[in-house]
Amino acid sequence: MCIVGGGYTGLSSAIHLRRLGYSVILLEAHKVGWGASGRNGGHVGTGQRVDQPELEKLVGDEHARALWDLGLEAVDTVCGLIDEFAIDCELKTGNLQVASSAQAAKDLEGEAELLAQKYGYDQLRYVPPAELPEWTSARGMHGGLMDYGARHLHPLNYALGLAAAAQSLGAELFEDSRVLDYREDTAVRVRTARGTVTARYLVLGCNGYLDKLEKRCAGRIMPINNYMLATEPLPEETARRLIRDDASMADTRFVINYWKLSADNRLLFGGGETYSSSFPSDIKAFVRPYLLKIYPELANVAVEYGWGGTLAITMSRLPDLGRLSGRIFYAHGYSGHGVPIASLAGKVLAEVISGSAERFDIMAGMPTRRFPGGTVLRFPGLVAGMLFYSLRDRLSR
Repeated sequence: MCIVGGGYTGLSSAIHLRRLGYSVILLEAHKVGWGASGRNGGHVGTGQRVDQPELEKLVGDEHARALWDLGLEAVDTVCGLIDEFAIDCELKTGNLQVASSAQAAKDLEGEAELLAQKYGYDQLRYVPPAELPEWTSARGMHGGLMDYGARHLHPLNYALGLAAAAQSLGAELFEDSRVLDYREDTAVRVRTARGTVTARYLVLGCNGYLDKLEKRCAGRIMPINNYMLATEPLPEETARRLIRDDASMADTRFVINYWKLSADNRLLFGGGETYSSSFPSDIKAFVRPYLLKIYPELANVAVEYGWGGTLAITMSRLPDLGRLSGRIFYAHGYSGHGVPIASLAGKVLAEVISGSAERFDIMAGMPTRRFPGGTVLRFPGLVAGMLFYSLRDRLSR
């Protein structure tokens, strides 16, 4: 069994495949957690990346319910792995989504009612606009939705913990082992500069770093770059004013801002995207205006770190799972919801490889059509689309 990619998808696949008795070799081009799995905001949200009312419109009530249940299982999967392997990754409870417009606040309130009445989910609390200042000093918000079923964590420590867990179960992990190409005949032969792996099955868990390795599924995803900063450690009083209950937070913009506090009370804030292969020359300066728009009170607070990473989005913002043959499987395109869903994807990939396809087929049945023009024309189309949604965000306050 060969896995390409040392992020959450590959590491979770390695763990669950070893539990089923498969021998596993994992190849990572850089270091474990080098990509989005080590550089994300650490949010472990419930459900899917698309809200449940929209998901019902896309796939129907029955399929939407199955996806909701899998979304809850994804959070449980993360928590279960952390507990089983004693992963020290600052796991905490709760996510507060804040509405960037009055209409978004109504939508959040309606979603809370739908999930309570139709899905029996009782972990949500709608926060009306008048009450929101008790929860956070974030500016320009019109209400919020607190999800006590969500979690948040230190993303790189979680990835490193998964790697240690996979190795403890007998998986072989090879870093600095970029895959150059592969071919399939009676087996799959995966070539690196340092040697070739021959395997019965192949899992591609490359996400935003798939590049030209597999053209058959590359056109379903678009790599984009997202950026974060970390402030200096904040006084406890300031930290509690920003986020009263130490939850993770995100707004409802199409190009979202997201943030949380670290264990030492730094504000970790993600905002801004670019769509080329290059990063801004000064990431801290690039992200800081997004931060100050929400928390102008931090104007005199030092920003000590800034970093960026590449993730993959899909047209529908739903993950793309599939099989290219009876031997080759892939999962990618988590669109910012990768901590829980990629962890779950590893589990269902192991299931389908072992012969149980039911849950894999539920996830593979999500609508994730190819970008118009495939890998050639997806970039200009995406930029035009993002500019449109950015304008809509600005006009819908």
